[in-house]
Amino acid sequence: MNRILIVEDEPALQETLSYNLQREGYQVSVEGDGSRALELAREMQPDLVILDVMLPGMDGFEITRLLRAEMRVPIIMLTARDDEIDRVLGLEIGADDYMTKPFSMRELLARVKAQLRRIRMEREEAAKPAEAKLKFGDLSIYPERREARLGEKSIPLKPKEFDLLLYLAQNPRRVLSRDHLLEHVWGWNFSGGSRTVDVHIRWLREKIEADPSRPQRIITVRGAGYRFEG
Repeated sequence: MNRILIVEDEPALQETLSYNLQREGYQVSVEGDGSRALELAREMQPDLVILDVMLPGMDGFEITRLLRAEMRVPIIMLTARDDEIDRVLGLEIGADDYMTKPFSMRELLARVKAQLRRIRMEREEAAKPAEAKLKFGDLSIYPERREARLGEKSIPLKPKEFDLLLYLAQNPRRVLSRDHLLEHVWGWNFSGGSRTVDVHIRWLREKIEADPSRPQRIITVRGAGYRFEG
């Protein structure tokens, strides 16, 4: 039985979420204080977290940042604000999905199922024999381990940074537009703008380029997008 942690301080929404998720067969825990929720997540190791942004004790952005550094758990963020900057920030620090209140309970349940299905497939893939790595000079990428290395040193990558690097590496010397990358790395239903791609490209360059100001691996093609040269 999948365990879901709801971090939400509105009692009515706590009850609604808990009731509907339990009807779907999930084991549900609820916490309304951010700091206590972080400790509860560490204790129970949930399979998925539904996390409000505005919370007493510690906000959802900080909880996401800390959880992402400690565990690979899907996080769906909830907020009453529809600002693009909030969506971009939440996704950039490691949230897997983002919903604005009020939202459809049917859609939330569908997204919960999709995230749990994704993480289950990732775990099943990880349990298989390791596939051959992708290698470009001293840069090695291990898709099934979701790891990249420069020489013998592991590169600390956020989930979407790795997804982007892997997709670029699987399509070497091909010019990929920002819209193409958004669709294939973030998904067709991602509501953020192309700035998200640029930010992640910049982060990747800082980690895999000898001189990020003069990139040799991820090349900007003016007016078209990016090209991976390996």
